[in-house]
Amino acid sequence: MTLDLLEQLESKIQNTVDTIALLQMEVEELKEDKQGLTEKGEQLQAENIRLTEEHQQWQSRLSALVGKIEETE
Repeated sequence: MTLDLLEQLESKIQNTVDTIALLQMEVEELKEDKQGLTEKGEQLQAENIRLTEEHQQWQSRLSALVGKIEETE
């Protein structure tokens, strides 16, 4: 009877250890995913800033051109 209980306990402990190992691997994968997403977010923010600045430059140029056209009229 005691041997059966010890075997059951050993089996449960091993299952728990295996589950913990799997969860640790999942945590590491999630950390890597988070890092990748953080880097992608930073890239997108930089791209957004660049595009916003480019848009402002185009707006200024167009405003200047419209101003010149209005002067000639």
